[in-house]
Amino acid sequence: MRRAIRSLVVSLTAAAAVAMTAGTAEAATWYSTDKWGTWSDGGYTIRNDVWGSGAGPQTIWANSSSNFGVWADHPNTGGVKSYPHSAKNVGRSLSSLRSVTSNFAVARPGGGAYETAYDIWANNNAYEIMLWMNKQGPVGPIGSYQTSVNVGGHSWDVYRGSNGSNEVFSFLRTSNTDSGWVDVLAVLNWIKARGWYGDVTLGEVQFGFEITSSAGGMDFRTDSYSVSAS
Repeated sequence: MRRAIRSLVVSLTAAAAVAMTAGTAEAATWYSTDKWGTWSDGGYTIRNDVWGSGAGPQTIWANSSSNFGVWADHPNTGGVKSYPHSAKNVGRSLSSLRSVTSNFAVARPGGGAYETAYDIWANNNAYEIMLWMNKQGPVGPIGSYQTSVNVGGHSWDVYRGSNGSNEVFSFLRTSNTDSGWVDVLAVLNWIKARGWYGDVTLGEVQFGFEITSSAGGMDFRTDSYSVSAS
């Protein structure tokens, strides 16, 4: 009897969580359960981007390019399942830019495995630059540790490697933060000064959650995000 009551409580709790998430999504300006769902707002593109093997259900919602979130229920298995994000395309060479900055603020779960990260692309996706602002659970970057550096307003551990399609530079913030400001151009120029690439063309500056697992369903929310380039 006690086991039956406990099972009923667990079931009702799970149902309530799903109902609450559905209500949040339906109250938003846009939402989608399509793994490739996209929405454009003010020069930004928001994508559900469920691309990894073995992914579970994920619902993305948005009120604007700077206020979006997801409910994700991905199993406790290895490998990235999704990267729900907002993206701004810049489309200019580093030498032509005087400034590229960004700010963000998020609310995230205390369980699961994921990181809140910028994913920045250059030279038609030949180069991928990731800025990990926080991380939770058993997640790690591609490649090997190179050095530690203070640049762009933050202290990072820097990794370099390849995913088989493009070169990847990962900057892992040495302590977690859920909000802040980043001098993106300073980071990109630091990589250039190391000789790891030349005067590349900056493509999309993306920001979101790279989720490996979120079993049982977890909520991820971005309360602000913007990119300014000149």
